[in-house]
Amino acid sequence: MLKLLKHLKRSVWPILAILVLLVIQSACDLTLPKYTSNIVNIGIQHGGVDKITPDVIRESEMKKLFLFMENEDYKKVIENYDLLSKASTSNNNYPLLEEENLYVLKGTNKDKIEELNLILGKPMVLLEYFESGSDEVKAVEEKILNSFPAGVLPQGADIFDAFKVMPKEQLKEITSKMNETFSKLDDNTINQMAVSFVRNEYNTVGIDMDKYQTHYIFVSGAKMLGFSLVSMVSIMLVALIASRVAAIFSRDLRSSIFKKVVGFTNKEFDDFSTASLITRCTNDIQQVQLLTVMVLRFVLYAPILGIGAYIKVLNTNSSMSWVIGVAVLSILSLVIILFATAMPKFKKLQKLVDRINLVAREILTGLPVIRAFSTEKHEEERFDKANKDLTDVNLFVNKIMTCMMPAMIFIMNAITILIVWVGASKIENATMQVGDLMAFIQYTMQIIMAFLMLSMISVMMPRAAVSAKRIAEILDTEVSVEDPVSVKEFDDTKKGYVEFNNVSFRYPNAEEDVISNINFIAKPGQTTAIIGSTGSGKTTLINLIPRFFDVTGGEILVDGVDVRNVTQYDLRNKIGYVPQKAMLFSGTIESNIKYGLENASDEVMVKAASVAQATEFIEAKQDTYNSPISQGGNNVSGGQKQRLSIARAIAKQPEIYIFDDSFSALDYKTDIVLRKALNEQIKDSTILIVAQRISTVLNSDQIIVLDEGEIVGIGTHKELLKSCEVYKQIALSQLSKEELEDE
Repeated sequence: MLKLLKHLKRSVWPILAILVLLVIQSACDLTLPKYTSNIVNIGIQHGGVDKITPDVIRESEMKKLFLFMENEDYKKVIENYDLLSKASTSNNNYPLLEEENLYVLKGTNKDKIEELNLILGKPMVLLEYFESGSDEVKAVEEKILNSFPAGVLPQGADIFDAFKVMPKEQLKEITSKMNETFSKLDDNTINQMAVSFVRNEYNTVGIDMDKYQTHYIFVSGAKMLGFSLVSMVSIMLVALIASRVAAIFSRDLRSSIFKKVVGFTNKEFDDFSTASLITRCTNDIQQVQLLTVMVLRFVLYAPILGIGAYIKVLNTNSSMSWVIGVAVLSILSLVIILFATAMPKFKKLQKLVDRINLVAREILTGLPVIRAFSTEKHEEERFDKANKDLTDVNLFVNKIMTCMMPAMIFIMNAITILIVWVGASKIENATMQVGDLMAFIQYTMQIIMAFLMLSMISVMMPRAAVSAKRIAEILDTEVSVEDPVSVKEFDDTKKGYVEFNNVSFRYPNAEEDVISNINFIAKPGQTTAIIGSTGSGKTTLINLIPRFFDVTGGEILVDGVDVRNVTQYDLRNKIGYVPQKAMLFSGTIESNIKYGLENASDEVMVKAASVAQATEFIEAKQDTYNSPISQGGNNVSGGQKQRLSIARAIAKQPEIYIFDDSFSALDYKTDIVLRKALNEQIKDSTILIVAQRISTVLNSDQIIVLDEGEIVGIGTHKELLKSCEVYKQIALSQLSKEELEDE
């Protein structure tokens, strides 16, 4: 898979944009549980009071709080409050100001507020305790007041009057028992206890607490909605960009594979079947494309979400972090088991896709033969077996995958129950709030979802990894025929010359040469024919000229230059090739004739068709040259297909013509007329003809006779009849002595 990543280099900026959007999305998603917690804890339970540092407090109450503060804390509090005097002015916001002086908070600096929260928390709890009027407090108050001599305290004095005149050390001694209790509580718990004091104070000052609470809840809800909208937009943009990146990635892969395959020789096609190449260009790339989308959308997002949620969990309640460990271990165990079970099947799956494509392709292309031999039943059984094998593996993999989601849901529900069970006891002990428990559950679910996303990808990964490996196999294949590093120029003085100098060739992994010691020269203005029995190496010899293979010994010169020292494009541009098996492409007659020279004029096209003796059947069609040609030329006869292939080579107007048994489907009369027209129209070109019929090569300037890969005779027809026994036997097998003498 890593080898294919270089094809993503043009998508670097979109991928970076996806990362930014995923960070934004995760930040929004991770913020929502906190707001949910705040709505429950602050909005509902605390009446909207989000801090214990009061915005406004009566002077009398503030002085009571000062009694329980150190001098340093007292100074910090005084610095952050303004004292509004009832004598100075009236204030519509605080009607109570007409009756009593008020302390008003100067600002809302976050750091200052947190510092003041720590200072004011314990004094507020102590003050509320002594103002509660409980029996315990009354007993303490009576004891303290009675401890003072008569006349020290004013008439009707309360416990706070006593605290004012009491030495600090004695006051600390009285409150020491409560301070011991405070030391066992964390700051959040103390703040929760102090909220009650702040709410009561706001009520006393005249603030409408119902409106205050509603405002907090609505503002928090609006913020949650805003974060949700931002998250939604991020998700949509990520999906859009990821789909585009993956589509471009797969397009580039298909393009690279196609360019590579186009350069394959028969050696490479022996290593990869056509069905396998089709599967790799389609199904395999589709698997990689799907994985790319999932990686960009979920794999990159999962760690961001998981790590962020874990940090939030620690901030919410670190004592319950062990629950996360239980959840993660449960999910990893499940994924490992499923992964180990499914991986071997995924490797087998793509091979079975290759197999069913191969069988289907063979059956569809071989239908005439199948019908001729009445083997439809056998082929149906063969396809059914390949289909059943693929179905069985698919069903097995799907059964494994269907177990994952229910198992994941069970783990999520089990973890939720565990969190509620543990969290309930903490709420009872006042070490955790209900909103914090809700946030903890949401963060935990986000962590589990992160692992769930990764586990779902891990299920897709094996198949995609197999597909990526199969794609890489094609891209990493070294083509046996490549252009030279240093290119030579053709020799214009030897234009059209084709020379074989002691040429030998052996197929890859073969034990012996197919052809050996081949020496001859084909010159411009001459026709060189190659004849021999089946399997003598005629087509192999011809295929060496355009470098469909490279020679294993000797050299082939075209225009005086070794074909291995020029580019394949320049070499093949000089050659008009008509293969043994005529091949047409879907389109029209015109597009097929002009295939080798797209800018060829209509005049050249018509002339080429005329030389190839194709004009008669073309003009008999309703649309003439615009008549459609189906895939492979299946809507024309074999002879028509051969003549259009010959016309295609002629329209290219090359220096060298190669006809590889290209007249076999023609009747004797058409064969003679066509070759006569060829000799007239392309007489200045070099012509090489591979033929089985003696009648096709009779008038050639040079006939090369092959037998078991070696040249056993070179000469004209008459010369070979006298000097070459092999040629004579071939001639006598096709024509009588009288016919040969007449020829």
